[in-house]
Amino acid sequence: MIEVLFFAGLRERLGTERALLEWTPDLRDVSAVRARLAQGDRAWEEALGAGEQVLAAVNEELAQPVTPVQDGDVVAFFPPVTGG
Repeated sequence: MIEVLFFAGLRERLGTERALLEWTPDLRDVSAVRARLAQGDRAWEEALGAGEQVLAAVNEELAQPVTPVQDGDVVAFFPPVTGG
């Protein structure tokens, strides 16, 4: 299982702070997790789609789209500017 966390305005846009994804071999990296989340629901596609600027972290370390993801990891997505 992969736990996915959403922060700041992204959390507000999606209406949730957390999602769980069953890990499968096709969820090999951050970009694959993001693409899976963006499927199916228009609000999620608009928030996480390829044209949106979204930063990511894996297990509390900043990550790139190609950063590997494994079963048990925590992936976080957040907008480029957070805080106040």
